[in-house]
Amino acid sequence: MLFVQEPLSVRMRPRTIDELIGQQHIIGPHTALYKMIHNGYVPSMLLYGEPGVGKTSLAYAIAGTVEREFFAMNATTSGKKEMEEVVAKARMTGNVILFIDEIHRFNKAQQDYLLPNIENGLITLIGATTENPFHEVNPAIRSRCGQIKQLKRLTKEDILQLLQRALSDRERGLGMLSVRIAEPLLALIAEATNGDARSALNVLESVVYASEERNGEVIVDEQTVLDCVENKGFTHDKEGDIYYSLLSAFQKSIRGSDVDAALYYLARLLEGGDLAAICRRLLVIAYEDIGLANPLMGVKVTAAIQAVERLGLPEARIPLSVVTIELCLSAKSNSAYKALDEAISDVRSGKIGDIPDHLKDAHYKGASVLGHGKGYQYPHDYPNSWVAQQYLPNELVGTHYYVPKENGEEKYYAKVYARLNELKRQHESKRK
Repeated sequence: MLFVQEPLSVRMRPRTIDELIGQQHIIGPHTALYKMIHNGYVPSMLLYGEPGVGKTSLAYAIAGTVEREFFAMNATTSGKKEMEEVVAKARMTGNVILFIDEIHRFNKAQQDYLLPNIENGLITLIGATTENPFHEVNPAIRSRCGQIKQLKRLTKEDILQLLQRALSDRERGLGMLSVRIAEPLLALIAEATNGDARSALNVLESVVYASEERNGEVIVDEQTVLDCVENKGFTHDKEGDIYYSLLSAFQKSIRGSDVDAALYYLARLLEGGDLAAICRRLLVIAYEDIGLANPLMGVKVTAAIQAVERLGLPEARIPLSVVTIELCLSAKSNSAYKALDEAISDVRSGKIGDIPDHLKDAHYKGASVLGHGKGYQYPHDYPNSWVAQQYLPNELVGTHYYVPKENGEEKYYAKVYARLNELKRQHESKRK
């Protein structure tokens, strides 16, 4: 069987933007970027998205379409010296396209050298990153990029089209090998690689070279495909944007009472193995999203976290599944922390009234001379341990921060709060 040294994913890179598969939302024939490039104009741009979605392929395709000199480097391995060589070439030939992968890793000195050469037109920059450029890329770089585009995972149909193209391409693909592979097995590769074009092509290449050749044909069977696709669709980076998006999706699914979505995101987080982050997020959810509607959930989640710490994986998934489902199906309220945020906002905006004298500390010598503690009514000396008296500073009397919700157990708190407010109102009316 003929073996080609260069990986299939590299050989099958599109040569022009018309050969691109997927990403129609940013480079389809209807888009401004497509029209610019076909008219010979390439703006500096930042491309971001998960690994394998086609950032590098798009950069090569753009350069191939405008037929302009193209240089590629990786910010983790290249430095100022390599950029100086590109700039020197540009001074001789005119504008060149410079593709920089992992651009967010450039240090300040490298960026400072790059910026004026973008501004004076020597370099058209195409930067690529797996991170959100609005968080991770220097604002000076961002401001010089006319386009910032997010690439999305390819659809299953996109991947199937890519695989079929690779199988039929006799010049760059596997067409010379006469591969026989059933459509359901191609669909399995497309589904298992979860929108990652590079991974899909790498799997296809592995599958082909792991299969037997009979009578001039490479025959691919199901078991070979299953062996090659195992865990190919799973990615987890504890420092990346997707990691925080997973935690966000997990919490929002619980907040939205979607049990199945919450379990799905929990499964992805568990496969990443970061129990500490999962536990922390569950504890936040118990107080932020469930709150007064079901106050015992904080206790239950704390107990589950203790169980997780003692059990470890894989058994830790059991208490996590229980509290996740219970959080999803619990009544929900965010009224408590929202009330506190309102109070914090008042404090920060300068609403700092004097503490009423009867509430001030009276446990030191001379406090009585100042009138501190004088007239304080001790609630436990009164029926139901409550007595009407002023607690807020004069400037804030009548202010209400807490807005109760009629959810779960908070219905009871809402009634008590309403009754106490009415008694306070009556008390104030009598004073006047």
